[in-house]
Amino acid sequence: MSIRAATPDDAEAIAAIWNPFIRDSAITFNSVEKTVRGLADDIESKALDGKGFFVAEVDGSVAGFATYGQFRGGVGYARTMEHTVILHDRAHGRGVGRALMTAIEDQARVTGVHSMFAGVSAENPAAVAFHKAVGYVEMARLPQVGYKFGRWMDLVLLQKML
Repeated sequence: MSIRAATPDDAEAIAAIWNPFIRDSAITFNSVEKTVRGLADDIESKALDGKGFFVAEVDGSVAGFATYGQFRGGVGYARTMEHTVILHDRAHGRGVGRALMTAIEDQARVTGVHSMFAGVSAENPAAVAFHKAVGYVEMARLPQVGYKFGRWMDLVLLQKML
């Protein structure tokens, strides 16, 4: 396994990992699939803005990714970030998620980030457990803030001080 900065050339592989979760699961409340062009633009934008966007390669192909951006708009939130980490099914249980989290957290620390948030669907208890295992603390459960598949879903907010 190797972790490296994502490039626009990775956008197709990232879309192939992310879109089934968007389309078929409740782990994200988003229901609009990612486009290759949109992801390529996001990768370039994050690089220019000094925000991390990393991919994990396993056996020569992208097996997961992690990125982050400012938690909320405005200068007062400039040192508080929220991340996204998503793995292909074949990457679970192999240390890929931990390696990606280390990459984004290390890069965020270097740029002066103070804390990182994870917003996790309560319908994804494995992700809540993963975040707790890597040092995140549950700060809140927000009832019925997400809506997808014709039902309301809760959001779990976890935070880690960097």
